[in-house]
Amino acid sequence: MILFQLNLVLSGNLSFLNWLTIIPALACLDDGFWSGFLPRPLVKKAQAAAAKSIAPSKSTKRTTWFVVVVICILSIQPIGNMMSSKQVMNTSFDPLDLVNTYGAFGSVGQQRLNVVFEGTLDNDSTENANWKQYIYKGLPVDLHTRPPQIAPYHLRFDWQMWFASMYTPDDYPWTFHLVWKLLHNDKKTAGLFSYNPFKDQPPKFIRGVLYQYQFAAPGNKQNQWWTREKKGVWMRPMSIHDQELIGVLRSMRWTQ
Repeated sequence: MILFQLNLVLSGNLSFLNWLTIIPALACLDDGFWSGFLPRPLVKKAQAAAAKSIAPSKSTKRTTWFVVVVICILSIQPIGNMMSSKQVMNTSFDPLDLVNTYGAFGSVGQQRLNVVFEGTLDNDSTENANWKQYIYKGLPVDLHTRPPQIAPYHLRFDWQMWFASMYTPDDYPWTFHLVWKLLHNDKKTAGLFSYNPFKDQPPKFIRGVLYQYQFAAPGNKQNQWWTREKKGVWMRPMSIHDQELIGVLRSMRWTQ
């Protein structure tokens, strides 16, 4: 299990879940293994405690086997679900929620929604303006950029934006605060992106555009990693004088 989780750390982007799984798995290694790594005083204390311990009673053994049998029976449905092509994740299969299935996703999608933030120095906030894109560190923006290897580091901002793209800005009000900070060219906020197109002066307007991305066909003539389709404007253009934006910030106590 530990080796499997380490493999997921190297290849996935939910590595913090894998580290959390590794921690209890370490307890499955016996004392003989840990004695070669832990400090000698700690090992001696453990050996002394083991010498004083009492052998499990018959009632303890019976209780243990009873629990094992119950868990095995309750596990039949969850295991059948995980083996199914129509598996359901994050679902309980008994009234007491003793045994269930947990997983980030039951399958890997072939398409993904992504919000791309764009800014402009123009006084015009229409489609005619010269909009420039902020580039994420992990999420796709440029069609010719290869998906990066980020594990075992977890890009929490990119991860949160991925979820936000499935909903609306009202469901993720912190995105308004993000735009406010970008409108002021806040260095820490701009540092969440790998590329800030407005290093010298802050943009006058920022908007969020929703795209649907999918992998491009291998060997395509444009040498693209991605193709995308514009689905619409996710967050309308906003400036530092936008009253709706200021109202949201005040309601969340993010500004005076």
